[in-house]
Amino acid sequence: MENLISIEKETLKESPIHNLDGRIKIIISLIIIVYAVSASDPLILFIMEAYLLLLLLFSRIPLSYTLKRLFLILPFGGFIALFQLFIRAGDIIWTGPLGVHVTMQGLLFGMLLFAKITVSITAIILLSSTTTMQELTNSMRGIGIPHTFIMLLNLTVRYLFFFYDELERIKNAQKTRCFDIWNKNTEYSWRLKKIGETIAMIFLRAYEQGEKTYLSMLSRGYSQESQMYHKKSPLKRADILFMILNISFIILLYYIQNFQL
Repeated sequence: MENLISIEKETLKESPIHNLDGRIKIIISLIIIVYAVSASDPLILFIMEAYLLLLLLFSRIPLSYTLKRLFLILPFGGFIALFQLFIRAGDIIWTGPLGVHVTMQGLLFGMLLFAKITVSITAIILLSSTTTMQELTNSMRGIGIPHTFIMLLNLTVRYLFFFYDELERIKNAQKTRCFDIWNKNTEYSWRLKKIGETIAMIFLRAYEQGEKTYLSMLSRGYSQESQMYHKKSPLKRADILFMILNISFIILLYYIQNFQL
């Protein structure tokens, strides 16, 4: 949750990338992710990753912050890439106990898959670190994403902060009563019970808050046909230049990959 707050702080910085239109950043991020998924050359993926890191540095996003978020998410996709070493057929390069073996084809495919995941996550980090959540949802409306999806995303983000605030209140209340989850002097089952009660309390408060929010929305005329207002702004010269630069970069990588093949 603290990472989510730090993300919002990064989006409030000033840089040429931060000042770009959110619609352009969403479209470019999607193009980069789609091309990274379809790429089959590790060199191309390495160039794309270096390019994204340069954009992050140009956006005044600290490299340590980027690597921290990258390493936080990578294990989920890295496990899938690691699993490919043992299930893909091919030339066996290592044999372990219980018939487990690693193949050269599995190793190469796992490395390629890991590189694709890394580039995709870095593109998402660039988008989320330079675009506020409000601008992100408004930009989604501008490119025609369904209203229901945007509403759910907006409420999800708001509830994440709500959960964080409620959890902090509960933790402070527990500290005033000398409760410590890591205190080994108390019985483990009792500590586990208190943790369960804390989780249940958070969900009950979230449900109560959800009912209040929904009733408040209804009292203000909300319905399934309601559309949230968002200001329509024309694209600036910098937005168009950024899009042309990135599309030209992807086209250049496409020709490099085809030339190598």
